[in-house]
Amino acid sequence: MLINEDLTKRALVHAAKLDWVPSPAKGVDRRMLFRIGDEKARATSIVRYAPESSFAHHQHPGGEEFLVLEGTFQDESGDFPAGTYVRNPPGTGHAPKSDAGCTILVKLWQFKAADRERIVCRPGEGRAANLRSGVTSSTVLFEGSKERVVLEEWQAGDDVELANEDGIELLVIDGSFVEGGDALGRWSWLRLPAGQALNAKVGPAGARVWYKAAPLMHHDVCAFEAPVQEARS
Repeated sequence: MLINEDLTKRALVHAAKLDWVPSPAKGVDRRMLFRIGDEKARATSIVRYAPESSFAHHQHPGGEEFLVLEGTFQDESGDFPAGTYVRNPPGTGHAPKSDAGCTILVKLWQFKAADRERIVCRPGEGRAANLRSGVTSSTVLFEGSKERVVLEEWQAGDDVELANEDGIELLVIDGSFVEGGDALGRWSWLRLPAGQALNAKVGPAGARVWYKAAPLMHHDVCAFEAPVQEARS
């Protein structure tokens, strides 16, 4: 399966308008944004856990990165409420579930092969960054491995610019903005190749966005291994 696989092109998906696609686990559904592969895939998805749904314990040989959008995500290491950002590096594993239900943005098989740092950044944590024009709040959730992951609040009606040296991937959490002639709303996902700066006109309610400034695919990304059980893809 190939979805937005050409990393040299701008990609935009209005995820809130997509149908939910069942995963192999009962009660866990997904909206696919980027995918190269079938059940085992380099993938970026929005995934919804129904209340009391779960996956069996499994490994992530290519690493896993996720942001909790709604509800509380859970595994053996604890509970992760909305706003939590987690990086589980290659070789880690867990048995995810959600007692009350949750929705997450998740990226699989996109870690650098040598990345072994686990990151958990909970709501209210992170490092404050310098503010640009139109940005009222900027929190760095992670910086390393040639990646910078940021949560920002944008002022209603303002123009916001974001330089793009290596590539940008962005999800609108709340609010709206216009970019490249397209109107982006809640759960719109935008990916821009290196060199294509983001120029946004923020909507009347402002915008809250998560974005990653990084190569869209690391040259030393984890190589696919023998088939393994993957989850939440």
